[in-house]
Amino acid sequence: MSQVPFSFELYPPRSAESTRALHDTIDRLAAAGPDFLSVTYGAGGSTGGRSLDVLRYIRNRTAVEPLAHLTCVGNTYAGAARLIREFLDAGILSFLALRGDPPAGHDEAEPFLGDLESSAQLVQLIDRVQAERAPYEESPVPGNPGAVRVAPRRKVSIAVAAFPNGHPRSAYSSQHVDALLAKEAAGATLAITQLFFHPDHYLAFVERARRAGVTIPILPGIMPITSPARLARVLELTGEELPGELSIALEVEPTVEGRRRIGVEWAAGLARDVVAGGAPGVHLYAFNQHETVLDVLAQAGLVPEPQLSRPSKGTS
Repeated sequence: MSQVPFSFELYPPRSAESTRALHDTIDRLAAAGPDFLSVTYGAGGSTGGRSLDVLRYIRNRTAVEPLAHLTCVGNTYAGAARLIREFLDAGILSFLALRGDPPAGHDEAEPFLGDLESSAQLVQLIDRVQAERAPYEESPVPGNPGAVRVAPRRKVSIAVAAFPNGHPRSAYSSQHVDALLAKEAAGATLAITQLFFHPDHYLAFVERARRAGVTIPILPGIMPITSPARLARVLELTGEELPGELSIALEVEPTVEGRRRIGVEWAAGLARDVVAGGAPGVHLYAFNQHETVLDVLAQAGLVPEPQLSRPSKGTS
């Protein structure tokens, strides 16, 4: 049986010390052989430069594909186009196009800041910016000064978000499926779901999306919940319903390690069930730590134990 594809999400560091720790985490995660490592981007450009630094580290120091998050909120067409060009110039060819959340205190009745109104528009802009570039790329020929090898330029890959239980701002029950159709029509090549707590939430959503005409792969996003505080925070951010069984288990467990074990087991069970149901892989939210998500993969049987301790790939 071939290995089930997996990937991880990281966020930019906030200090020099956390940068060093993140580099170690990237090396450990890269050693497991993920399809890609995605790096979040702050609304309004608050972490754009630091995101690019992390993406460059992934590209230059590992053999793993770096994937850049981009958001509409606070971005103009011109500003987003400049940022996309900066990522492309750094060799980043995979993106996650997101609408993003409105700024804190923003009145939902008013338009978001910026003139990009949807992630589908951002998908089209990424394609348009790349199309403006030369359709080929040149690389030097070793031992032959001045000579170059010409090859067709690789097309960008553009992921988008999907919402198994509906988007909090959906105006009607199937709007999140219609929105995913629009994103695919705009050029998206992959969807990654927001977290969910039961395998049927993902599997039923995929079935609805396929009936509606969505054909791109839909990757389940899985988050190990290792404390009541983290659970409360993600429920606040996503609007998901409280998972009673998980919540009670975390609340009654008195130790940090015990709560971590509960979160790993829950996430591993989700991963096993959605893969058994036909998921094309799993995408794990890593919180800039490698131990927990690697334990999830191991407990789910998706990665052999020896593979997790393999040295990092790539060059120094």
